[in-house]
Amino acid sequence: MSALAFTVMALVLSGPVPAMLARATWPIRAPRAAIVLWQAIALAAVLSAFSAGIAIASRLFAPGRDGRPTATVSSEIDALGWPLWTAYVLVLGLTLVVGARLAVAVVQVAIATRRRRAHHRMVVDLVGKSQKSGLRILDVEEPLAYCLPGVRSRVVVSEGTLTTLTHNEIAAILSHERAHLRARHDLVLEMFIAVHAAFPRFVRSASALDAVRLLIEMLADDAAVRAAGPTPLARALVACAEGRTPSGALAAGGPTTLLRVRRLGGDGNSLSLAAGAYSAAAAVLVVPTIAVVLPWLTELHRLFTA
Repeated sequence: MSALAFTVMALVLSGPVPAMLARATWPIRAPRAAIVLWQAIALAAVLSAFSAGIAIASRLFAPGRDGRPTATVSSEIDALGWPLWTAYVLVLGLTLVVGARLAVAVVQVAIATRRRRAHHRMVVDLVGKSQKSGLRILDVEEPLAYCLPGVRSRVVVSEGTLTTLTHNEIAAILSHERAHLRARHDLVLEMFIAVHAAFPRFVRSASALDAVRLLIEMLADDAAVRAAGPTPLARALVACAEGRTPSGALAAGGPTTLLRVRRLGGDGNSLSLAAGAYSAAAAVLVVPTIAVVLPWLTELHRLFTA
């Protein structure tokens, strides 16, 4: 039952739950708490997948007093039946695949992203005008603003941004980008990209990655509002909405600009929604653990102390 419960939990948390949460409208009023909930769901999905494999392995390879497995392939087939035994083996194999893909994805995403950022940072340093606090100004008429996270971070704006925007709007857009760098939002995105790549296509959902990208921009918007106010930020976002940015950068504009501008004129963040999201995040991790893991650990304790 532990293996079955973990398997169902992993499938639900990697597909249907992200799809439903992505359609919800409340996260725009509690972006930080919503990101924590997304992280809890992703972590619970990964742990559930691994736990399913461990539970199955403990069933198929139960050790005896001498430390050797007491079960054989033929004995387990006789005990479980062909359908259940086959399902066990498939789930165990899928768990191993997810674990291997996750490890590879983490490394690949980290290397590829940092390589792209390092290359673009070199280009920006060569062709851009250097300002204080890691700011680079490009000789481009189109308004644009983005940041390159990392140890040697950069905030990049164009000449068009400086000539088109007012002083308050420039302050808002710079506060937005520096909020990304200060909070290391790029690391949050990398985690979701790796988890998305780890799960097979037929069970994963792209909803989590898209939703977290939007919520991260909203968090940076909130920091900019505190620094310069909602109106200057809204005008700056609209001005930079069409600016093209390199892969691996975090841009102020983009396809979500209209939704974010509308949010700036809305009701604002809600403490009650945030509290509910934090509670849901804790429940996603704690309740399944108590309901499923404890009986399984009790059974393992009985097995090894018998």
